[in-house]
Amino acid sequence: MAEDLADVAHFLWEAGTLKQARRTGWWMAGVRDPESVAEHSWRTSVIASVIATLEGADPARAAHMAVWHDSQESRTGDVNHLGRKYIGRKADPQEVTADQTDGMPEILRIAVRSVVAEYEAQESPEARCARDADKLECLLQGLEYKSQGYESAQRWVDNSRARITTASGQQLADQLLAQAPLDWLHAVMGEKD
Repeated sequence: MAEDLADVAHFLWEAGTLKQARRTGWWMAGVRDPESVAEHSWRTSVIASVIATLEGADPARAAHMAVWHDSQESRTGDVNHLGRKYIGRKADPQEVTADQTDGMPEILRIAVRSVVAEYEAQESPEARCARDADKLECLLQGLEYKSQGYESAQRWVDNSRARITTASGQQLADQLLAQAPLDWLHAVMGEKD
């Protein structure tokens, strides 16, 4: 069995590179040190579990899809929408995942490939919740960057809000847009506005 897990161990090293891989779209907004793909994926997973719970879907499944939704970027990098214009096509996430999981034990290979395929197909409620979580996380990150003085992040806020489709995701977006980044802290501390 130890031999069978060598490629899994390789992938775990590879997945760690996402902790250093920056989300490149934020550079266009002037953000000097944007979040990493791993940071984005973590909060996307939390948001996916929240949206799925509110939508009556399986929160664990939605969070699982959100964990894997950008895992391919360890090989492709985070290519923003402008960059995709020049490279011809977006790398097929299922094709990249197939390469990433090629030498893994069959049970793991099938599980990872199926969760990525489900996310990409957008046919299940969990996949739609995970996709909305991706958009909501970008909106939230944009609001955080705006509060740090990066006014150009408004474009990402607006574009992300327009792409959210679930009722719970839309309601959460509206709540986030009505708040400031530290409103949660003031509420916890019992401070009045």
